[in-house]
Amino acid sequence: MSDWRPSSPVTAARRRAALLERARGYFAREDVLAVDTPTLGETAGTDPNIDALAVHTISGEQFFLHTSPEFCMKRLLADGYPDIYSICRVYRDSESGRQHLAEFTMIEWYRLGFGLADIIHDTTRLIADCLDKPSLLESTDTYNYRDAFLQFANIDVLDATDAELAACTNADSELRTVMGDDRDGWLDLVLATVIAPQFAADGLTVLQHYPASMAALARRCPLDARFADRFEVFMGQRELANGYVELTDADEQRQRFARETEKRRQAGRDTGPIDECLLQALDSGLPDCAGVAVGVERLQMTLDRTDDIGDVVTFTNRR
Repeated sequence: MSDWRPSSPVTAARRRAALLERARGYFAREDVLAVDTPTLGETAGTDPNIDALAVHTISGEQFFLHTSPEFCMKRLLADGYPDIYSICRVYRDSESGRQHLAEFTMIEWYRLGFGLADIIHDTTRLIADCLDKPSLLESTDTYNYRDAFLQFANIDVLDATDAELAACTNADSELRTVMGDDRDGWLDLVLATVIAPQFAADGLTVLQHYPASMAALARRCPLDARFADRFEVFMGQRELANGYVELTDADEQRQRFARETEKRRQAGRDTGPIDECLLQALDSGLPDCAGVAVGVERLQMTLDRTDDIGDVVTFTNRR
């Protein structure tokens, strides 16, 4: 029999409400406009690591629940909107466990004219506000991605072989077969299992300048095209934020979509049409901007010092 009761007590809901109030207060003081975007869309995205949930109408139409409000928010910016933010529910297939749910809450925002240092500073300030811990800003460690791998794993991400990355994680033969030659996947595994556990447990760690192959929607670094203007913020080994100085070139974005779609096809994952509306928005002129996504549940798990997402949401839909 299923348990009808909520997974967390009312005290957790009160802490969540206070956290969200602090987030909204931060954006109000910064004059960042709150916006809403559609939950349903006609495209599912091309990210090789993220699957969207499909919705079928009674008339036979297919839509997808958004995995992020990013594409629609960029269309708003291209049409002349100022700095904007959204706090919304997002959905990702195959994400379930003690630290993940298929449905969760995301804070996403965009700042016009911000470079990498600006948006990182903005992000750590928001996190410190949300966690009601201003002292975090005094104990933030910042590493370039390549430097962190050299310091914590003795790995140079520019020339390490897949075999060396696999050896660094003590991967067995079964995992090596599953991972194959997915270099970015190996890098992610080294980061998660070897490097992040060495980050300061009670402070923020910023990892910046990811390899260009992991740029996603970020622009390449103007001073070194081998890397991208992408960053992540960790509290201990828990990732809290993922952000970019955004790519504004429609032609390069189309090429990236094509590469990601092919990667999904080779992995046997569903593929679909790319988001032409986003490409048209980029063509029309997306202003220089930077954007960030932060998971609300991860913030509260950090605040409440728990490793179980069920402790910070009302219902998990677990059976």
